[in-house]
Amino acid sequence: MTEGTTAVLRERSRRGPGLASPWWRGAAALAAGALSAPAFPAPSLWWLAYVSLVPWMLLVRSAPTPRRAALDGWLGGLGFIVAVHHWLIPSLHVFIVLLAGLLGLLWAPWGWLVRSVLGGPAPSAGRALAAPAVVASGWLVIEVARSWEGLGGPWGLLGASQWEVAPALRLASVGGVWLVSLVVVAVNTALTLLITVAAARTAAAVTLVVCGLVAGSAAAWAPRTEPSGRARIAVVQPGVIGGADSVERRFARGEALTRTLAGQRPALVVWGESSVGMDLERRPDLAGRLAALSRTVGAEILVNVDARSTDASGRPGIFKRAVLVGPDGPTGDTYDKMRLVPFGEYVPARAALGWVTSVGKAAGEDRVRGTRQVVMTAPEPGGGRLRFGPLICFETAFPDMSRRLVRSGAQVLVAQSSTSSFQGSWAPEQHASLAALRAAENGRPMVHATLTGVSAVFGPDGRPVGSPVGTERSAATVFDIPLANGTTPYARLGDWAVYGALAVLAVALAVEGVRSLRRPGASRPTPRVPPARTARASAGRPVR
Repeated sequence: MTEGTTAVLRERSRRGPGLASPWWRGAAALAAGALSAPAFPAPSLWWLAYVSLVPWMLLVRSAPTPRRAALDGWLGGLGFIVAVHHWLIPSLHVFIVLLAGLLGLLWAPWGWLVRSVLGGPAPSAGRALAAPAVVASGWLVIEVARSWEGLGGPWGLLGASQWEVAPALRLASVGGVWLVSLVVVAVNTALTLLITVAAARTAAAVTLVVCGLVAGSAAAWAPRTEPSGRARIAVVQPGVIGGADSVERRFARGEALTRTLAGQRPALVVWGESSVGMDLERRPDLAGRLAALSRTVGAEILVNVDARSTDASGRPGIFKRAVLVGPDGPTGDTYDKMRLVPFGEYVPARAALGWVTSVGKAAGEDRVRGTRQVVMTAPEPGGGRLRFGPLICFETAFPDMSRRLVRSGAQVLVAQSSTSSFQGSWAPEQHASLAALRAAENGRPMVHATLTGVSAVFGPDGRPVGSPVGTERSAATVFDIPLANGTTPYARLGDWAVYGALAVLAVALAVEGVRSLRRPGASRPTPRVPPARTARASAGRPVR
């Protein structure tokens, strides 16, 4: 038996009989990738995020070849996407597997990276110390890449699972959800080293201590915004309303709930996404009813129109539009949704992928995108004006949109959402939790108003204000919301954690390139001797 064969058998023995089969290994990769899903709402097992990647990393580092490691990365990514977005299955059916398979390809290079950094012989002390930063940076680049709207947007970012952990929220105020993801993946990497490489245990322990110090330092010393008064904002949630006349009945229900707010002196009343199903310019009777409501309540009402209309430049189409209505009717302040849900509100490359409308609940007609963000103002009962920045549904997942509104002067972030298609799933809780991250990142309160729940409000520190309005309720609720002045480091500096991750990867690749050039024999490979000549030479015959 040759030495190479012995090495292969030894490696297979170390991996165990089950994982020697590529089919069992593939199934293990799918399952390992899915382990992080319960860290997100509704289960919200936030602590699971710090260990859930360890089985996946253990599997990838044991891959016999770099190609197999990339395959394990891809399959794990597929499992992660399906598990975290499983509530889309009723809408997309089998098409979700195709989408997850395409997105999962982003994790193929990460699989190669994990094996390269964590696999093989015991690393040097410096290499072991660098491993968590390199692996975490590779993961973050994937999160940034798939955050592009066309690839589904930044839903299910690992850092978002920490939405109810106070130190993590403080960390988000420094570097956004990106910095939280970096720390979570670094902890997973350090634990993997701690388990597998005895020589790297000191470096792993140092990494864990550093991650704890980073989170603790942010919690203790990161700049905080200053309190600047309070604002009373009402959220109207009509609840689940079905049937052929659901549009009219939903409007009537929102109207009845809003009347109950009379005498409670809110500064603003917020209705959910698609709360009005007709263009108010074409239906002056509806605009008049909303104006009468505004006079009754003593506050302007932010509704959301999902209807065929035109914008200021004359473009026709179906818009998702936030419209502010005062006592005299629409005030002229409007915002058209800019980032649309792939397949839900438009079909990418419809000429090629239009067939998906016959498979799931994809949009039969593309919605029209808005062109700019706006900050609106509403008069407060005690004088002055409240500046707020509207976002519509999917847009709350994008950190840059909230940050841009705050830098433009918004005192409050206001999100209008629906989630009515996903009742009984994890989607309503997942969506509401994103508001906690956006509030903490920017040091501004955020109101998340939905048609069917979960509606919730979070203060400038990302902590809940009052009790959320669950999916089982139909209610109009007033929240007494703390306001804040000043800016967080993330609001000022933006996505510096992303640029830092890119720099770490660039340095790591450069170092690896230099190492490969300096490796003995790397620049001048030993020529192979043809087998025939070797045989004759060993027999003592002259070689011609």
